[in-house]
Amino acid sequence: MPKLKTRKCISKRLKRTGTGKFQFAKPGRRHLMTGKSGKRKRHMRRDAVMPAAQLKRIAKALPYG
Repeated sequence: MPKLKTRKCISKRLKRTGTGKFQFAKPGRRHLMTGKSGKRKRHMRRDAVMPAAQLKRIAKALPYG
């Protein structure tokens, strides 16, 4: 059976946690930060967890981790 290719665009955006979930950085932190409230910017600092509905699709795109 041939090797499976990893989707590089997904592997660069997500990282797997110890329990098997996927984390990603929240969008909206690159520029135009002055117009956003402090609470909004503070909440964007933390990584978000990928919803369970998308895990099957993500696992298929990242066959080796």
